[in-house]
Amino acid sequence: MPRHLILRLDAPLMSFGAEMVDAYGVVRDFPARSAITGLIANALGWERHQAEAHGRLQARLIMGSARVAEGRRIRDFQTAQLGAGDRGWTTRGVAEGRAGGAATYQSPHIRRRDADADARVIVALRLDPADEAPTLNDVAVALDRPERPLFIGRKPFLPSGPINAGFQDGETIADALAAALAKEKTATARAQWPLGEGPDARTPAIELTDERNWLTGVHTGLRRVIEGKIACSPADA
Repeated sequence: MPRHLILRLDAPLMSFGAEMVDAYGVVRDFPARSAITGLIANALGWERHQAEAHGRLQARLIMGSARVAEGRRIRDFQTAQLGAGDRGWTTRGVAEGRAGGAATYQSPHIRRRDADADARVIVALRLDPADEAPTLNDVAVALDRPERPLFIGRKPFLPSGPINAGFQDGETIADALAAALAKEKTATARAQWPLGEGPDARTPAIELTDERNWLTGVHTGLRRVIEGKIACSPADA
């Protein structure tokens, strides 16, 4: 039976980014494949320029998620006047400078960004092939002792507790999520799983563009998923 790693994404604020619309930062209900790839890569200490490694990890990642606590969606109105000499914090432990011509800094930077407050989401994932590095064990170890601080969507959105929630056997992603829900003492939850990895009959598939081209930074690809309700496994309740 396939073994899955369960991630518990629990934070006062979190965001699963979708496509940016003008200055409006839209969020999804469930994390993108690229987001979980980036989270794992950050824990492993990979750098952004390692595009091939990121892409391979993303291609191997089979995942689904469930909203254990829905929380509430909030929207920030953000405005900042940035100067050419301003620098920002990075998870690499070094300050990041700014680029661009003088005209870049003449107007304030304005945008609206959504986030989820008091939500809790679990993710079930496995890697295919399982014996290729990094393995699922490597990922679990990295999440317990990450090379850099981990965050859920944006750098200020720090997790409330450990992200690694342990291993779970299951024939499919949906089975692993159902067993994990029982451990969360949650009877049912809204969930998303890949087509073919759960109860797909009579449910139309949703097509997502949630994979990242790590060389260009553009989101591409097409992943078919199912969204619905998942009940906890009675044997694990």
